[in-house]
Amino acid sequence: MSTNGYQAPGQRPGLLIAIGGAEDKTRERKILRRFVEAAGGAKAKIAILATASALPDTGEKYREVFAALEVAEIVVLNVPDRAAALEVGSPVLEALEGATGFFMTGGGQLRVTSALGGTPIAASIRRRHAAGMVIAGTSAGASLLSEHMIAFGEGGGTPRQRQVQMAKGLGLAPGLIIDQHFRRRDRLGRLLTALSYNPDPIGLGIDEDTAALIEPDGMLTVLGSGTVTIVEGAGLTYTDTHHALPGKPLTLLGLRLDILSDGARYDLSTRRGLPPLVAPVPVPDPEEVAYGDGREA
Repeated sequence: MSTNGYQAPGQRPGLLIAIGGAEDKTRERKILRRFVEAAGGAKAKIAILATASALPDTGEKYREVFAALEVAEIVVLNVPDRAAALEVGSPVLEALEGATGFFMTGGGQLRVTSALGGTPIAASIRRRHAAGMVIAGTSAGASLLSEHMIAFGEGGGTPRQRQVQMAKGLGLAPGLIIDQHFRRRDRLGRLLTALSYNPDPIGLGIDEDTAALIEPDGMLTVLGSGTVTIVEGAGLTYTDTHHALPGKPLTLLGLRLDILSDGARYDLSTRRGLPPLVAPVPVPDPEEVAYGDGREA
């Protein structure tokens, strides 16, 4: 199963890495290191898109992080607005053509879609990914991978009518709706509300310092210190989203929810969760060690 709708015959799309934001950039850097490895390691050619960020130095900060991971060829794409995205003969297109890895920073996802939507740059990103370019997005960059993208919305654990606004994303993972900063910003309600509008996509809620690695065959693997919440709505038997009043809680019956931590997997083709391939090594509880007799605290 391909996770995108742009695969040409004989081509294998690149790995997609959706990061929940606030990933470790200074210590082990497991998630960013995995992105670099997938893109070619020291031989990787990485293009960074920081259009989502309102901070002028975001792209340069990520350049420093990837340089510390021994990537020699790194370019920060200069696409501050739609005028730049539409510029004929843009050097951005040349950089994308040679990139083995493409990284989208956090910020505001609508800054990216309003600038890139319908442009040659957006088309190039999809085409290059279909040809094998690895793509990672953190925070807003993760949401951008969806076709039906969460643009913004309110936090809270209860789904409520009109709690979330949707927009068209880059469409690299059309079968998914991706949300980020999931646990810290309490975003279960808005992901459930998004699925109530149309239960066909699979909902991914990704915690901070956590990533969903999505292979071209549709196998998703979790990497990081948090969890990925997967909501499967195709079995929904009832929803009142079509007649609930604005702001009112919704009734959703028949949803299935899986929680995946580091190493756990999910087959997007069969919509089935799977345990890690390698069982984690148990870490002794400090209190149990202190008691020494196994009794509960």
